[in-house]
Amino acid sequence: MVISVQNITANTAMVLWPTIPSCADSFYSIMYQSNWNTMMPGYSREHFQRQERIPGSRTFYIVENLTPLTTYILCVTCQSANPSSDQCKIFHTLAQDPSSVSSKKKDLALGIWLTSSIILLIIACILLYGCLHIWWRKRQERARAQNVESNDEDKRQAWVSSEKSAENYENPALLPVSEDRNREDTNTDTSNVATTVNDPLTANETNSLTYIDQEEEAVQSTAVN
Repeated sequence: MVISVQNITANTAMVLWPTIPSCADSFYSIMYQSNWNTMMPGYSREHFQRQERIPGSRTFYIVENLTPLTTYILCVTCQSANPSSDQCKIFHTLAQDPSSVSSKKKDLALGIWLTSSIILLIIACILLYGCLHIWWRKRQERARAQNVESNDEDKRQAWVSSEKSAENYENPALLPVSEDRNREDTNTDTSNVATTVNDPLTANETNSLTYIDQEEEAVQSTAVN
C-alpha cells in the first residue's frame, strides 16, 4: 500500500491512502511520530506516540498540531496491525508563516484583551453594587434616625403639655387672664338674668301705682269742671 502526504504546512499535513478491502467494515490506524532519526529502528506500534482511528469508509486524514521545521514519519495500517515500510511515509513540515504568526499573536492579544475587559467589567459591577448597597444602608439609617428624633420631639411636647395641664389643675389662680375675664362676664350675665327673673312683682307694683295716679288725676279734673 502506497500512501502519500500532501498540503504540508508548518502545522498540518494531509495523508491519503488507497482503499483496503479488508478494512471496508473496520477502521484504519494512523500513527505518526516526530524526529524519526532519534527513534529506535523498526516499525513497532510502541514507537509511535500519536495514533488515530479512522472509519473504514475514509481514505484521507488531516494531521494537525505539528511542529514547524520537523521531520515526521507517518504510517497507515488496517485495524491495529504493525506497519510495514511500504505503509509509512517520511515528510518535513515547513517554516512558520510570518503572517500566520502575527495573526496568532493578534488573536492571542485580542483574547487577552477581551478577557481583561470582561474581568474589569465584572469588578466594576461588583464595586458599583457595593457602593449602591452602602448608600442605601446609610439612607435607611438616616431616615430611621429622623423618625426617632421626630418621635422624641412628639413625646417631649406631649410631656410638656401634660405638665402644664397638671399645673393648671392644681393652681386654678394661674389660669390666663382672658379665662378670668370670660368667667367674670359669664357671672355678670348670669346675675343680670337672675335679677330680671326675680323682680316681676316690683314691675307689676310700679305699673299699678301709675294706673292709680292716672285715675286720681282724672277725678280731680272732673271735679274742677
